[in-house]
Amino acid sequence: DADRVLIADENGALVDGDQILGLIAGDWAENGRLASGGIVSTVMSNLGLETFLQGKGLNLVRTQVGDRYVVEHMRAHDFNVGGEQSGHIVLRDYSTTGDGLIAALQVLAVVVNAGKPASQICRVFDPLPQKLQNVRFNGGKPLEDKAVKKAIKDGENRLGAGGRLLIRLSGTEAVIRVMAEGEDAALVASVVGDIAGVIEQAG
Repeated sequence: DADRVLIADENGALVDGDQILGLIAGDWAENGRLASGGIVSTVMSNLGLETFLQGKGLNLVRTQVGDRYVVEHMRAHDFNVGGEQSGHIVLRDYSTTGDGLIAALQVLAVVVNAGKPASQICRVFDPLPQKLQNVRFNGGKPLEDKAVKKAIKDGENRLGAGGRLLIRLSGTEAVIRVMAEGEDAALVASVVGDIAGVIEQAG
């Protein structure tokens, strides 16, 4: 239904929703068009996007996963740029919901105005290593298990201030999503694997 957009540059490299949000936010901020001093995205957006925006004096407000929550926060707090890593981009100056064509045109406008290849324009930050693992469980409440709580706490300590850990229940199936990100890809993978293993034992 064309509500999302992902872009490939001239070399075939994928430009995801986080990069698109960063690109548009930076351009709109420079041109005095960005409202409320930042953008709205979800808890799944890469920490690299947040760091990039902070470097420009902009804020990243995170909501729970789902474009409806992004749009609700944008409307309530007068943001005009928001979206998801998956490519659902909401530009309230033009539309009340995600529109892939409008977002694509905004990206093309930045590329054309810069007069440079997309590969030099569309990657505005280096994403931190991020790993997501879905863990199925048979019932009960694994996240209330003492061993699971300890594994999550240990994971947070291992990642430290330079990383982020997100544990959430799926709203549609018996699955717990374990996501971590940080500067060390091996550490991120290890943290996710360890927590997932404990959840599997508890579930």
